[in-house]
Amino acid sequence: MKSQQEIRLSGSGGQGLILGGIILAEAAIIDGKNAVQSQSYGPEARGGASKAEVIISSDVIDYPKVEKADVLLALTQVAYDKYIKTLKDDGILIIDSIVKHNNTTHKILQIPILSTAAEKVGKSMVANIVAIGSIQQLTNIVTKEALEKAVLNRVPKGTEELNKQALMEGYHLVEEHTSLKVIV
Repeated sequence: MKSQQEIRLSGSGGQGLILGGIILAEAAIIDGKNAVQSQSYGPEARGGASKAEVIISSDVIDYPKVEKADVLLALTQVAYDKYIKTLKDDGILIIDSIVKHNNTTHKILQIPILSTAAEKVGKSMVANIVAIGSIQQLTNIVTKEALEKAVLNRVPKGTEELNKQALMEGYHLVEEHTSLKVIV
């Protein structure tokens, strides 16, 4: 792994991406790495633009904001349009299947995160957990054990099994949709 990885999770308010960022950062800490997490969302909160940023490093983190992302997750068209220019040239773009793109310069994984949460798991509210499972499976940026522990630490009591299922679906999406395995 490169000494520092910058990840931006973007979509709309209410998709749980801020919690997803917190979980990724906690998983990195469980793995013994340094991590910072920051967030922002539009004044509308639900439905408005939302982003969470996570920096994971084996070294000291000097600056807590993502400048150029190594990994960009975009769950909405607005998020893709707004943040695509902030992805490094050799970065990884993970987009939901509803997002239209004309990108030819990045490694792209387009997968049905939102519909998987709604249809296979049965709750659209776990799209964030499906998404971070996909990020882990594709990049191995944190271990599966640490990610599952962080998920279970952060999700509401009584939803543990639902969220574990969402995490597994995220892993399976990457396995089903690509033979590409990126180790960062």
